[in-house]
Amino acid sequence: MLYIKLIAVLLPTMLIIDAIWIGGVMKNFYKANLGYIMADTIKWIPALIFYILYIFGLVYFIVIPGASGGDIVNTALRAALFGLIAYATYDLTNHATLTGWPWIVTVVDMAWGALLTGVLGAIGFIAVGILS
Repeated sequence: MLYIKLIAVLLPTMLIIDAIWIGGVMKNFYKANLGYIMADTIKWIPALIFYILYIFGLVYFIVIPGASGGDIVNTALRAALFGLIAYATYDLTNHATLTGWPWIVTVVDMAWGALLTGVLGAIGFIAVGILS
């Protein structure tokens, strides 16, 4: 039950923060660097599957273990590493397999993945204390 509660907290949190990042703060950056391959509309089903799986992985591999024996800083740092690796998987694979994938996008995305996931890990750590 705690897993479901944490997912219910972290999933909308990630969606809101990522929507602000992608659709607001970095909209022009992504359009300038990836506009030539960007879809006109978002395909919501694959996007939601990604977000659900990502949050499940964060909760299962980082938040629950961190909250049961760690501290918030350690949990946030482990979450940041999880985010760095996950976003690196996407970006470095794209960089390796797609013609013209810009290095700046790879670097910015990996940094964003680490920051966003680190923050979510800390929020999850706090949420465990409140929800359990």
